[in-house]
Amino acid sequence: MSDERFDVVVIGSGPGGYVCAIRAAQLGLKTACVEKDPTRGGTCLNVGCIPSKALLESSERFAMAQHHMAEHGVSVKDVALDLDTMMARKDRIVSELTSGVEMLFKKNKIASITGFGAIKAPGEVEVTADDGSTQTLKTDAIVIATGSVPVGLRGIEFDHDRIVDSTGALSFPEVPKHLVLVGAGVIGLELGSVWARLGSKVTVLEYQDRILPGVDGEIAKLAKRAFEKQGIEFVLGARVQSADVSGTTVDVSWNDKDDATHSIAGDRVLMAIGRRAYTDGLGLAELGVATDKRGRVDVDHDYQTSVPGVFAIGDAIKGPMLAHKAEDEGIALAELLAGREGHLNYDAIPGIVYTHPEVASVGKTEEELKEAGIPYKKGRFKYGANGRAKALGESDGLVKILAHGETDRILGCHIFGARAGDLIAEIALAVEFGASAEDVARSVHAHPTLAEVVREAALDVDRRALHK
Repeated sequence: MSDERFDVVVIGSGPGGYVCAIRAAQLGLKTACVEKDPTRGGTCLNVGCIPSKALLESSERFAMAQHHMAEHGVSVKDVALDLDTMMARKDRIVSELTSGVEMLFKKNKIASITGFGAIKAPGEVEVTADDGSTQTLKTDAIVIATGSVPVGLRGIEFDHDRIVDSTGALSFPEVPKHLVLVGAGVIGLELGSVWARLGSKVTVLEYQDRILPGVDGEIAKLAKRAFEKQGIEFVLGARVQSADVSGTTVDVSWNDKDDATHSIAGDRVLMAIGRRAYTDGLGLAELGVATDKRGRVDVDHDYQTSVPGVFAIGDAIKGPMLAHKAEDEGIALAELLAGREGHLNYDAIPGIVYTHPEVASVGKTEEELKEAGIPYKKGRFKYGANGRAKALGESDGLVKILAHGETDRILGCHIFGARAGDLIAEIALAVEFGASAEDVARSVHAHPTLAEVVREAALDVDRRALHK
């Protein structure tokens, strides 16, 4: 392709990048999206959100068939795992969705360009193809939507076989006998759940004294108790020092809070301690784009960096590393670039852990409200008193709603239980609209549904739950 001029060039085709490109094109802007990998969709579609959820669903059904169908009066014999078929299903779903992004690009007349994009100057993106050839895209606006990559621990090298990151844990060739998981955050617990259901012994080593850092403390405790019942072992306060591979065994050494040294052996180790913004090779330092001490791009309220005409969204900037956060930032930015008002309420961004049961939250945790000195009241309601939960066999769960102590405005909601990720949408909408707990409590909820647990929690804010 010869040098060509665009209104917007987006670097990265993950959820933030491709959605930003689509919205920009919808608004009449001539748009290109540059992606270094052969398929579109970024980490989320290729090696993140989508394949992990496919495996979570498949492994949950396997566990149901193995352990829970009999209580429904369904006798299932000789349940067997076909891991190859399970992986093939996952890969098929990924392929369908990534090719779907390409179709959306064609539909919206977006130039989809494969190659590594680097910013050579304001308004200029140089794209280097795999064969070394280059082309320069001239543009009025450059959007950095390059996402994030896993981080490791100093002194421990990924060999992408025995010691893997989240990508490797999506494609083990066989079920590990003993999976040692470093990190009790969202990614680790989701993937640990997959392999635990499929038959692995799973041991989690976590540096902090709790699991799911950032999740409401009460909810995290309930989740830990449930995961332990599922056979997952937790070692908290563990500072991992080394991981040494010997044949098919990995010896992991860690120190406890008293600095005593311990070791554990597994046949696979998953390092899931977090992710960092991926801005390698973009040319940010040479261009003078400011970044923070964690390598994230500094932006103003309009997502513009310190260099005019260069913008950034998603995992490349501060905030939770969530696909839907990146998407909505991409939409808001596209609308700003088209001369409209872009909007994103960061207090109304939900977060979900797709374990079983699920963990979902939106807004402030109880710990955050206490630390900030904000007056609040809370309502709690357990799944066990809900008819639909009983019918589903999903009576283990809790909804907690936090409302302002004076205005009753909803400040946060935290759910542990079946389909929590779907239930949290109601409260995310309520937070977006500035609703009170009373508003939710007075809204009619269909019976029998799990959504009634949310309503009962809202009623309980004023101590008038009906079934408590």
